[in-house]
Amino acid sequence: MNDELFENLRNRLMAEIAAEAVLTAGHTGIAAFSERVMRVIGNMPRHEFVPAELQPYAYLNRPLPIGYDKTISQPFIVALMTDLLDLQADDVVLEIGAGAGYQAAILAELAQRVYSVDIIEELALGADRRLRRLGYENVQIKIINGYYGWPEHAPYDKIMVTAATDLIPTPLLAQLKPGGRLVIPTGIPEKQALTLVEKSPTGSIAAREILPVRFSELEDPGETAGVA
Repeated sequence: MNDELFENLRNRLMAEIAAEAVLTAGHTGIAAFSERVMRVIGNMPRHEFVPAELQPYAYLNRPLPIGYDKTISQPFIVALMTDLLDLQADDVVLEIGAGAGYQAAILAELAQRVYSVDIIEELALGADRRLRRLGYENVQIKIINGYYGWPEHAPYDKIMVTAATDLIPTPLLAQLKPGGRLVIPTGIPEKQALTLVEKSPTGSIAAREILPVRFSELEDPGETAGVA
């Protein structure tokens, strides 16, 4: 597929994301995502982050499989989660669940530094190679159980979690800066909700559900692959 066709498909996708934002505004309170977020997603070559055989479908507004029973998230959900973080140019961000590296690339365009982790070695290594090839020098990836975060570089201005958990992991709350935001899917598999967590300047925590979602589950805390 040529670049012109990909550009046409991206433009169609962005129109769909904008329309879905309006349709879900009753849940999210957001009728339109920020111009910065939309510009970055609109310019991001999603076809670079999916298996070659799925590239013709890369700009559908749907998740796509990337192997190991994982997916690259639906673009609308990526836009929503990114918008909810309210990223600033000097932010340091932690991402739990590197996957194919698509979300990390978007975060890297909007923040100063991104630290991303994944418990699946093959995905983490693939994301690292892909991001380097695409020129992202402000992303660092580690193979580790995301439940525990990445304490070495904490605290973080913003944290994004791309896998669901019943309860918000306490290590992630501890690694979030006062005044920071964390976006995470929470709840049992049959009843998940995208949740926005805000930590006040004094350290108190407030959480609110944004939208029903369906994500794969965060690895059990007992799974310590990648932990030295």
